[in-house]
Amino acid sequence: MAHHTENTIKVNISVEKIWQVLEDFSSVEKFAATIKSSPIVNDISSGLGAKRLCTFTDGSSLVEEIIEYQEGQGYKMALSEFSLPLKSMQAEMRVKAIDANSCELYMSANFVVKAGPLGWLLGQLIMRPVMKSVFKKVMTGLAYHCATGKRVGEKRPANEELATIIIS
Repeated sequence: MAHHTENTIKVNISVEKIWQVLEDFSSVEKFAATIKSSPIVNDISSGLGAKRLCTFTDGSSLVEEIIEYQEGQGYKMALSEFSLPLKSMQAEMRVKAIDANSCELYMSANFVVKAGPLGWLLGQLIMRPVMKSVFKKVMTGLAYHCATGKRVGEKRPANEELATIIIS
């Protein structure tokens, strides 16, 4: 049985500035603290069919391939070659303008956990809330990177640094 989880944040950054970073599909390591590298692994560097290998700081990795793409708005990715206890997973990143200087970031995932009823319980009680938290960290990192040009390290930027970027 499939699980769904999602999260959104609002930021004081233009949709164009966010999209400029999202469109560079190999740049996720600049704003996702746990990703060490994310090179493109096929001949398509952006848009539909682009594929990257995300290697995490713990040494694990997975492949993400864009399977749906809307210029300036977002994309959906199929994840594969992962060590997670999953049968399948798709993730989505979107950006929507609020006004000329702010936008809403959205991340979601649909996934199926291995191991039948026990796996479903694991997905419901542990994986969904963990992913929702990870999404917030990734989107916060994206906003911070877009606002400052700085790469997000393993440590989350201080609340003072985020206060003018994130709309509460």
